[in-house]
Amino acid sequence: MAMMSSMDGGINIGKVAAVVDAENPAATIVVGPPCAVVDSDDDDDLSQRGNWLRAAVLGANDGLVSTASLMLGVGAVKADARAMVISGFAGLLAGACSMAIGEFVSVCSQRDLELARLDRDGKRGGEEEKALPSPVQAAAASALAFSVGALLPLLAAGFIADYRLRIGMVAAVATATLAAFGCVGAVLGRAPVARSCARVVGGGWVAMAVTFGLMRLFKASGI
Repeated sequence: MAMMSSMDGGINIGKVAAVVDAENPAATIVVGPPCAVVDSDDDDDLSQRGNWLRAAVLGANDGLVSTASLMLGVGAVKADARAMVISGFAGLLAGACSMAIGEFVSVCSQRDLELARLDRDGKRGGEEEKALPSPVQAAAASALAFSVGALLPLLAAGFIADYRLRIGMVAAVATATLAAFGCVGAVLGRAPVARSCARVVGGGWVAMAVTFGLMRLFKASGI
């Protein structure tokens, strides 16, 4: 009998506990692994940095391909090292100015649209306006990235007197740097590295080969 009473008491206590838990779910203790807290501000900051870095890589890639192609095109017509270097330096200056102006105009237009939206929403002067990109900063970054890419073929050809070696060195430096740019772009974009490198290197080689080949035809035809 005592055992039966003990069992009945235990059952009654269990029923009371179940009723309490059902009536007050907030009091129920759940044991489990802690939930990961994701900071959206940190994610946004990392995303913005990734976009800036991706834009810098693309700007440097443009500077490298355009300057190397220009130098190879001039080298196809004239074997003088000075002519190649001067043309490359002129391409660096022109390309950097063009990139800076284009980026400045683009960011200014984007900023005007965002400011108009903030005016409509009544949020001028807040954190969203402060977070808008600076046209001057964007222009300077674009020009700098282009210049860094353009300097590489200039340095590769500036100190080599032999014509064939100079042409080969420009092509080799451009190829190696394009492969590096492709790897960085793949990592930033979370894309396959081999495919990205092949695409970037192939595109650069097409640009350089077309420029060199057409200018070689001009030389052969006497134009």
